[in-house]
Amino acid sequence: MTTKFTRFTGDNAAMLLIDHQIGTMGWVKSIHFNVMKQNALLLAHAASILKMPTVLTSSMEDNVQGPLLSELANILPDSFKARIKRLGVVNAMDDVNFATAVEATGRKRLIIAGVTNDVCTVYPALSLVNAGFEVQVVADAGGSPSAIADDIALRRMERAGVILTTTNQLLAELAGDWSTPEGTLLVELLVGTLQSPAK
Repeated sequence: MTTKFTRFTGDNAAMLLIDHQIGTMGWVKSIHFNVMKQNALLLAHAASILKMPTVLTSSMEDNVQGPLLSELANILPDSFKARIKRLGVVNAMDDVNFATAVEATGRKRLIIAGVTNDVCTVYPALSLVNAGFEVQVVADAGGSPSAIADDIALRRMERAGVILTTTNQLLAELAGDWSTPEGTLLVELLVGTLQSPAK
């Protein structure tokens, strides 16, 4: 199945960062912790540069899942302060506060990155596609407890109509033109991480 390509931009898309929590991220084995963290923070920086509506959510921060990455508070202070603290609801879209925040962005194109891909990302992504949203999932800004779990989750989402992407690919799409003021900031962000990759 082929679909017409329409570029996601800072003006037509919103960013959803789901459960980038220290404890939960520690369960991921399909990608290195530091690579996943670096990519999630790149997405947060991109959202800040492009002034994209951004919704953060966490699940049971006071339990083994732990707090959200502290860097998010510095990069996206308003979104961090307004984050949706779920009390155990697996599918974030089943949480009325999260669903309301997503609707409040006013955007029908959504970029999702979450931890873990096989639980915290897959269900809201499927729900949002079913609700008529265009969804891109940034596969390498999340991960799963095993490679097979990650592969099955990504394939399930893709079959349902989710567009799978990577951090570098998405940032290039959002930039569109590296010579614009925003594009220049985004390429500097990318080059900085490529020159000093996460170990």
